Amino acid sequence: MIKACLFDLDGTLLPMDTEAFVKVYLGALAPQVAHVIPPDKLVKMIWHATEEMIKNIDEQLTNEQVFERAFLEVSGVSKEEIWPVFDRFYREEFPKLQSHVGREPLMREVVQAALERGCKVAVATNPVFPKEAIWERMRWAGVDDLPFSLVTVYEEMHFCKPQPYYYLEVANGLGVEPEECVMIGNDMQEDMVASTVGMKTFYLRQHRIDRGQPVYPFDMEGTAAELLSAIREGKGLFAAEAMKVR
Repeated sequence: MIKACLFDLDGTLLPMDTEAFVKVYLGALAPQVAHVIPPDKLVKMIWHATEEMIKNIDEQLTNEQVFERAFLEVSGVSKEEIWPVFDRFYREEFPKLQSHVGREPLMREVVQAALERGCKVAVATNPVFPKEAIWERMRWAGVDDLPFSLVTVYEEMHFCKPQPYYYLEVANGLGVEPEECVMIGNDMQEDMVASTVGMKTFYLRQHRIDRGQPVYPFDMEGTAAELLSAIREGKGLFAAEAMKVR
C-alpha cells in the first residue's frame, strides 16, 4: 500500500542541469566571501565539507553540524567571520540564480494529484543546502505553497543521499514504512538507491543523471506527463489497490 510520494527537487520538481547550476552557484558565492576566504580556496573548502556531510552516518549530528565543523576546521576562520556572509548570500544573492533553471508546471500537477489520491508528499531533496536555499528553489518550481508533510533541509536531517539511512529517516519523519513510499527522482545513484530500503521508485526521464555505478532497479520510469497520467489514472505503482484511500 502506497501512503507517501517522495519528490526529488533539483532535476525533478525543478528542471535544471544540476552540474551547471552548481558551477553558477559557487561562482556567485565565491566573490561574496572573497574578503574572508580567497575564491579558489573557498570552493575546495565547500566541496570538502559537503563530502563530509555525505559520508556522515552519525545520527547524533545534523548535516548542518557536520558541514559547519568540517568547514571551520579546514578554513581556519571563525563562524562569526563567515556565517553571516553565507546567510546574507542566501538571503540576497541566491534568489537571483532563478534564471539558470527552468519550470515544469506539470510537476505541480503531479504533486497535487498525489495529494488528491490521499498520499502524504515530501520534498526529498538532498539536504546539503540550508532551509532558505531549498525553499527558494521550491518557489522557483512553483510548489512552495503545497502542503508537503516534510521538506528535507540540512538544519534538520542527519543523513544525505545516497546514504540509505537518509531514506529511512524520511520514512520515519512521515510516519510511514519504507515499503509504503514511492521515491520519484531523476538521479540513478542518489534517488533510485531508495529501493535498497524497500521503497518503490519512479525514474523520471527528464534531466537524468547516471554516473554508471552502482545501478539500482526501478519500478517505473517515464516523463512528467506519464507520471501524472499514472497517478491520475491509477496505473502501475499508483493502481487503486496499491494506494491509500483518503
